Amino acid sequence: MDTRELIQRYYAAFNARDWEGMLALLTPDVAHDINQGGRETGVEAFGTFLARMNRCYAEQLADIVIMAEGARAAAEFTVHGQYIATDEGLPPATGQRYRLPAGAFFETRGGRIARVSNFYNLADWLKQVGA
Repeated sequence: MDTRELIQRYYAAFNARDWEGMLALLTPDVAHDINQGGRETGVEAFGTFLARMNRCYAEQLADIVIMAEGARAAAEFTVHGQYIATDEGLPPATGQRYRLPAGAFFETRGGRIARVSNFYNLADWLKQVGA
């Protein structure tokens, strides 16, 4: 499959909350750059991240636009979410809803995603959840 189709499948799995399907699209040594955070490496770390996200947030992505060339891609989208359980180091969750523009950059290798770098405006999110 080409890079654009790979990224489309990744986001389709996200919106279906198919975490195993997402993980299957990653290389074993996937690099995950967390917005305004560090880099985590490996499918296991990515799975742990997804479990925390699933516990704290209910999100759907809309207006997804994917740009791909060769082994690299970028995506822009809108996150429609609800903050359902307090995430460590963040304000208390009370079911706040938010709408947030976001983006990601990807590298692929061997038909799988080797890097995901996510970006969104944390200050905007904090404002929307009442921090």
